[in-house]
Amino acid sequence: MADKKKILLIDDEIGFTNMMKLYLEKAGNYEVRTENMPFQAVSAALEFKPDMIFLDVIMPGLDGGDIAGAIKQDKDLKNVPLVFLTAIAQDSSADKIRGLIGCREFLPKPVSGEQILECIKKHLD
Repeated sequence: MADKKKILLIDDEIGFTNMMKLYLEKAGNYEVRTENMPFQAVSAALEFKPDMIFLDVIMPGLDGGDIAGAIKQDKDLKNVPLVFLTAIAQDSSADKIRGLIGCREFLPKPVSGEQILECIKKHLD
């Protein structure tokens, strides 16, 4: 059996991360770690060394863009696919959001387990 792909979910909504963790671990060969404390997100990424990261944009006290910037400065993590999750992204504002968070890709919330799984497969298969 192949090694499990490591997925890191960073979001302040504990119910959301717990639900996605259960869904992904059932759906595929994934080891999922969740981090609900924005100030611990970078150290969680450095410690876990994920194959892919999902990161909420708006969290209390710390912006997802700042967390992404810190993660991308690490030599071991800079090439790890990182996808933002955001409730503020509507189709009409997509380009503005991309500019704001300096990212090529995001998934609008509410996001389903199927959408997250599709995104993982697109980046890791």
